[in-house]
Amino acid sequence: MTNRWLANTGGTRGPEYAERFRRMAAEGRDLHGEARFCDELLSEPARVLDAGCGTGRVAIELARQGHEVVGVDLDASMLAEAETAAPGLTWVLDDLADLDPAPLGGRGSFDLVVAAGNVLIFLAPGTEADVVGALAGMLRPGGILVAGFSLTGGPGEAGATLSAADYEAACAAAGLVRRTRYAGWGRERWVDGGDYMVAVHAVPAV
Repeated sequence: MTNRWLANTGGTRGPEYAERFRRMAAEGRDLHGEARFCDELLSEPARVLDAGCGTGRVAIELARQGHEVVGVDLDASMLAEAETAAPGLTWVLDDLADLDPAPLGGRGSFDLVVAAGNVLIFLAPGTEADVVGALAGMLRPGGILVAGFSLTGGPGEAGATLSAADYEAACAAAGLVRRTRYAGWGRERWVDGGDYMVAVHAVPAV
């Protein structure tokens, strides 16, 4: 089944996305809300998986903050931009719906996994719960899964939505416990019926 991102973009948007964020940075826009959010959840330098890393914006900033970061994405054009921007980091081409843990360091090897940038609504239809389970499997005991996505869908093939309730159910099925949720990366207060969710779940500590 076709990944919604590739169906919507053709897997060629890497240069366009990289240039877009370069322009935003030149305008003085704050591009690091997601990385800052994740860093604040970690009490010390940690191992982080950026799932659906795109051009590497979040991963590169987390590495700058002192974390060991691995980025994985299905779009080779996006990963090419990430590798150009930060050749010293580890970038892995893979599909989150069929994730191979080995190139990432193996199951249970991360302190935090982040899926930002609407990653979850760009997956292949019907794979959302499996992806949540796979990402949960990459976490150590006590490890944290952070996901942020629109609850109203995305453009083109990403028009279908993932509801807050369905995401919570997938996390519960994967053995994760919810810590908190917000309406945005700035920790805006969560209100039922909102159009965006940032959710923080964790693997129970042993």
